[in-house]
Amino acid sequence: MPEQMKTPPGQEEEHLVVHYDTRLPKLTLFQRALIPIIGWAVWFVIRLLGPTIRFEVLGGQKAGRDYRPDLPPHIYAFWHRCIIAATWYFRNRGGVLMNTTNFDGQWTRRVIERLGYGTAQGSSTRGGLRGLAVMARRLEEGFDSAFTIDGPRGPRYVAKPGPVMLARRSGRPILLFHIGLERAWTLKKTWDLMQIPKPYTRAILVFAPVLEVHKGIDQEGLEKKHQEMQKILEQLRDVAESWFSLTEEERQRERAIWNR
Repeated sequence: MPEQMKTPPGQEEEHLVVHYDTRLPKLTLFQRALIPIIGWAVWFVIRLLGPTIRFEVLGGQKAGRDYRPDLPPHIYAFWHRCIIAATWYFRNRGGVLMNTTNFDGQWTRRVIERLGYGTAQGSSTRGGLRGLAVMARRLEEGFDSAFTIDGPRGPRYVAKPGPVMLARRSGRPILLFHIGLERAWTLKKTWDLMQIPKPYTRAILVFAPVLEVHKGIDQEGLEKKHQEMQKILEQLRDVAESWFSLTEEERQRERAIWNR
């Protein structure tokens, strides 16, 4: 058998350092000027459209219909496509979102902090381990944590391992969900096919039962949990995205399943 490839000396250390690096990237003067403008514009759109969305919630523990701030925190994960509807629904709960340090992340941070979220700087490519450390600390303090699981730039519908890593470290369960919209503008040129809710649209928010990841689980077990998370997120997406094409009889059957 061929000899296993090894990371060249020095590169392994460099790779590790990158995942603790949360320094802001160098931006042009134009980009720096755009950050507050985009931040205020996106916040305004969410604040304008959000109150008109009519949500129905399926499933969920501690979230949705059963939300209580006095209960222990959870780790949330969802596809980037439904970030606008999700950001509105979970506003003002003090939850902490993993947020990249690049240009998009800097204006995004302004939006979500105005909606009552905290942020942990990092992503799957830079600063992720430091971001996870911040989130673990906030979980200990009683605050929920959340990931746009295929962000910040894809591939679309491919889950990153951050939530299961944080769950192993913190011992807190994972809540997975997806939001489907009856009427929305879909940004077809974006990597995530992001949806912007149209005014007065109906929305279905579907939660899976909690996913537990025990402290001390080995790497093989962690990978299995990652694969399980991927499959559950795909199922949630399929249910939520097809919801408004179902008959009322079919929806009643789904409600009976998810709201047990």
